[in-house]
Amino acid sequence: MARLSAILVTAIWLVVAGLPSADMALAQSNAPAQRSENPGEPPSPALLDSLSRAMAAPDGFEDVFDAQVWLLDMQSRLARRQPEAYPSRRARLALLERVHAEARRAQLPPELVLALIDVESRFQPDAVSSAGALGLMQVMPFWKAEIGRPQDDLHDIDTNLRYGCTILAHYLKREHGDWTSALARYNGSLGRTIYPEQVMQAWFTRWWIDR
Repeated sequence: MARLSAILVTAIWLVVAGLPSADMALAQSNAPAQRSENPGEPPSPALLDSLSRAMAAPDGFEDVFDAQVWLLDMQSRLARRQPEAYPSRRARLALLERVHAEARRAQLPPELVLALIDVESRFQPDAVSSAGALGLMQVMPFWKAEIGRPQDDLHDIDTNLRYGCTILAHYLKREHGDWTSALARYNGSLGRTIYPEQVMQAWFTRWWIDR
């Protein structure tokens, strides 16, 4: 347990390093996600190699046509789902570009990340949970202290997405690709299926695309 916790803490530290800060809003959650764990041994060379390759991967889209199709599709869905938080097409497209880039960096389906944001914060930029979770992906502030980066601004969209996607990707790997268990760990509700079912339902009914 301690070794796995140390891997996650170091993983977050590595992938959030060098992010710029910019003001962004808070998001809300019904449960405190990503429970705190004590750091232990240093990360394995295999994990460091995976992170290095992920950081070297290009952001965004490799194909312009695919980018246009995906962004236009998702921005219309976001407009229907949350017309007040992102009233303009430009704002919706800017958010979606960052979600896609950070999901790809962590090797996660971008649509799944959208579903998680939908459940965690309903895309409300000014929301905050009673537990103090921040940002679109409801990242708990204790992670900043855990990895020695108190200066990180979890209100910043890029920083928040980087933390959230890295944490979720780690839990998915830890659970050997089991989405139910990985999502439950992210939400701090391992052993219960209500939260994973909510995210999966949002994914399949609102954000799913056929590939």
